[in-house]
Amino acid sequence: MRVLVVTAVPAEADAVSAGLGGSGTAATERALPGGYVLRARPSADVLAAGVGPAAAAAGTATALAASASATPYDLVVSTGIGGGFQPLAPLGSLVVADAIVAADLGAETPEGFLPVDELGFGRTVHLPPPEVAARIAHLLDAVHAPVLTVSTVTGSAARAGELTTRHPRAAAEAMEGFGVAEAAAAYALPVIEIRAISNAVGPRDRSAWRIGPALDALRYAFQQLSPVFEESP
Repeated sequence: MRVLVVTAVPAEADAVSAGLGGSGTAATERALPGGYVLRARPSADVLAAGVGPAAAAAGTATALAASASATPYDLVVSTGIGGGFQPLAPLGSLVVADAIVAADLGAETPEGFLPVDELGFGRTVHLPPPEVAARIAHLLDAVHAPVLTVSTVTGSAARAGELTTRHPRAAAEAMEGFGVAEAAAAYALPVIEIRAISNAVGPRDRSAWRIGPALDALRYAFQQLSPVFEESP
């Protein structure tokens, strides 16, 4: 199958590319419109699209449009590091989404938060293909649960509690999954989200972040997934 893997920042793309490049060969780089650089590996293409759902959607759409006249993609994967809801997703663990949820897309009201779909505008959830997501979660020994997309990373216990109340099964939060999923949906493509947990969702404490181990976990995940991506669609 042909797979597009989308991260936010180059460090995440480096980890993914290293995992996919088990033979040690360098990735082939291709410039895309908008200044994006696509790294081509035999099993997948890797793109660092930028931080946040808007940047992720724009970068993903650019890569998908560029492939439309060639061999189209079969699967889009949003990935990178993220925050884990404790104790469900401890630091260093992996989470594979069974739902990709735009957690702060909506309106505040006196009665509380209303998601945009309840307001009658659009959607807030994308569902990855269940069998594929479950297979990947099993292969990676990952938590299989919703991943929330937020535009502002959680930095307080109150905010973490609010999200947990609204999304009691959520295992992780990140900033790009829903944007990637929106772009994939525009091309009628399935989407998977995989997160390596670098910090706990809650009060902001950078001294407790474990970005290095999370990137190592990301590299390991894509090393395991490389043969899966090389299968026929």
